[in-house]
Amino acid sequence: MYGRLPIVKMLLVTIALTAVQSAIMVPINWNGQGASTAAPKIDHLLNVMIVLSAFVFSLVMVMLFYALWKFKAKPGDESDGEPIHGNTRLEIAWTLIPTIIVLFAGGYSWKVLDEIEEPVHNHLTVSVFSQQFAWSFAYPGKDYAWKEGELHVPVDKQVVFKMHALDVIHSFWVPEWRIKKDNVPGITTTATVTPDKVGTYQLVCTELCGFGHATMRAKVVVEPQDKFEEWVEGLDQKAPKPLMEAVEESTTSDPPALDARGA
Repeated sequence: MYGRLPIVKMLLVTIALTAVQSAIMVPINWNGQGASTAAPKIDHLLNVMIVLSAFVFSLVMVMLFYALWKFKAKPGDESDGEPIHGNTRLEIAWTLIPTIIVLFAGGYSWKVLDEIEEPVHNHLTVSVFSQQFAWSFAYPGKDYAWKEGELHVPVDKQVVFKMHALDVIHSFWVPEWRIKKDNVPGITTTATVTPDKVGTYQLVCTELCGFGHATMRAKVVVEPQDKFEEWVEGLDQKAPKPLMEAVEESTTSDPPALDARGA
């Protein structure tokens, strides 16, 4: 029975449906404005995943509707279906094709993330502290000068965020930067971003962390280097002792924030 399947025709219809879906979905700017060097790479990665998803969806739908049409019972036919003992080639195909797709998607995603997180020598390190329901920030290169609710970073400079959660899991996300990373109690997680557009943005917690989760936001300012230096120099508070204890106690496979190079 399977030998009579119109494989070529089904594949052509699958490709056509994939092309139609991709033509509709890919031009849509799903992520909005981009404001970091990672944004175009993440957006392109999303487009690749849309095309792959469209292909898989189209293939499944073509096979489903063909089966519904070809093998439907005739009116009045109440007999048992034909006994089937399996088809080795078909089973290999439906195992191998998804495996190849998943390996490609995983490998390509790894490559993109590796490019985004490639370190540079003169990066800026910022310690990020999250707690219900507020963000605060310290600059290790400036003796942990500290500010609550407002983050400033220079434009066109790689920023390595060393993140510490003081109570529950939170998640660091500036939509225009595309990078999102969980803040987990007891460990230091790291996010690497290079902002490339001057402007004011918003940091959002994207991990449900309690009743005040929706209000857990902070102002993000990307500005020229000289204005950033002036702002940091004007900070008159140092990170409070409980926050510094979180830095010292956190465990991580990455270099700790205490060893960060300059602000």
